[in-house]
Amino acid sequence: MKNKNPLDPEDMLSYIDRMADDLELGWEKGQTFPLQIPGKIKAVIVAGMGGSAIAGDMIAKSLSEQLKIAVVSHRDYGLPAWASGQDVLVICSSHSGNTEETLTAYDAALAQNCSVLALTTGGKLSQKANQDGKLLWQFQHLGQPRTALPLVYGLLAAMLQRLGLIIGEIEPSIHDATATLRDEAPHLTAASGIAQNPARRLAGQLLERSVTIFAAGDNEVIARRWKTQINELAKAVAAFEALPEMNHNTLAGLEYPEKLLESSFAVFLRSASDNPRNALRLEYSQQACMQAGMGVDAVWGRGKSRLAQMWSLVQFGDYLSYYMALQYGVDPTPVAALGRLKEYLAGK
Repeated sequence: MKNKNPLDPEDMLSYIDRMADDLELGWEKGQTFPLQIPGKIKAVIVAGMGGSAIAGDMIAKSLSEQLKIAVVSHRDYGLPAWASGQDVLVICSSHSGNTEETLTAYDAALAQNCSVLALTTGGKLSQKANQDGKLLWQFQHLGQPRTALPLVYGLLAAMLQRLGLIIGEIEPSIHDATATLRDEAPHLTAASGIAQNPARRLAGQLLERSVTIFAAGDNEVIARRWKTQINELAKAVAAFEALPEMNHNTLAGLEYPEKLLESSFAVFLRSASDNPRNALRLEYSQQACMQAGMGVDAVWGRGKSRLAQMWSLVQFGDYLSYYMALQYGVDPTPVAALGRLKEYLAGK
């Protein structure tokens, strides 16, 4: 049913509501695209920015115990010098196909004789791939790049499975993740009243606060996702930090300035799959933030598998960011600030 909220004319909510469907669709579509890669792949680089890069991070983290090779995200112009030769697969991921940093990564991949796959809805990237005879996975998606995360994740997971770069089968975990997302959605979507909706309640607590998202190990990428969604949907300041690294520096900074600490809020992302030592660190750090005068809360991942727990945290964060946008009175879809930057760069 079409969202009728006047603050959400482009229906951002519908993309969050169908996260499970898009994850499933990406996995299924990823089985059908052409995939001829010469030789043996020793490393994969996902070159992209923003919403087109986060799927690479999630793949690397969520499948870290099953990947036979390194998968790294590259958020910059060009490519590192070590990315050279056919045994390095560079996946150039740009939702629009016009992201300038990603286009330079594509050119560098060709210059450095890498294997190349373009992942996009069209634009200059698809044109280049067609002209150069490179693999092109062109998918349909009408929403913002950040809403394509589940779809692109599914595509990448299927690709790696087909290339034989994953130990064992990940399809059961994909199904567990989609089932968990569907189970949790009724408690989080707009039809759920605030008393029954933890994402709406926590969103209210974060208003007019300096927000930092903390997570350990594999969930660091989820903390990044929360941060960027709060930025882009709610147009609000947010940061993220990872444990155990945070325990070696940030803990020491929980003293000054006192007024800033009192107006800050720390959200800790927790999971049953956390390393036991990190679980202790998360518990201690949560107490330390509370004692410093910060608002504090924890959100736990749901589901049986590590992948399901990670995706349930993504889902919760997307809903929370959406509710923050509505409570601030802003449209969660457009990102005018990013458009102004592109106009500035175009004139240089």
